[in-house]
Amino acid sequence: MEEKIFYITNKKLKEIKQEYEKLKKNLSLKTKGEIPQVLNSEEMNPEYLLFQEDLNFFYTRKQELENILRNYRLIKLPPKKNQDKISLGAKVLVEIDDETDEFEIVGTLDANPALGRISNESPVGKNLLGHKVGDEVIISSPIKTIYKIKKITYSS
Repeated sequence: MEEKIFYITNKKLKEIKQEYEKLKKNLSLKTKGEIPQVLNSEEMNPEYLLFQEDLNFFYTRKQELENILRNYRLIKLPPKKNQDKISLGAKVLVEIDDETDEFEIVGTLDANPALGRISNESPVGKNLLGHKVGDEVIISSPIKTIYKIKKITYSS
């Protein structure tokens, strides 16, 4: 099975690396400390159950971060000659029903629609990739909407 590629910015990569290091440190401290006993009289010890829950969370998150760190690609500026097309990292100004909207197309880990950062895997992001200024792109999600591309910019 092919691993998923995570497209991320330098800023996001730094955040992920910091979280990973902090997680490893916390996991080390948690496992070196005093481990609660499994049983408290004849019943399961609630402290032990919480300890196990925490460990499971740490191990699961550690695996997720390791997977990202193994399979990431940095979002880079396309060559000058290709900057007339929408690709990852593009800021796009579109017209929708006589109103304009601007957003940046990023990878799923950087996406935050409230901040104008949409994923390349979202219906809008996926359909806009590869298009140029002047193109009209029809996106049906859940209603049919026409996005007219007005401007494409890239910043380093």
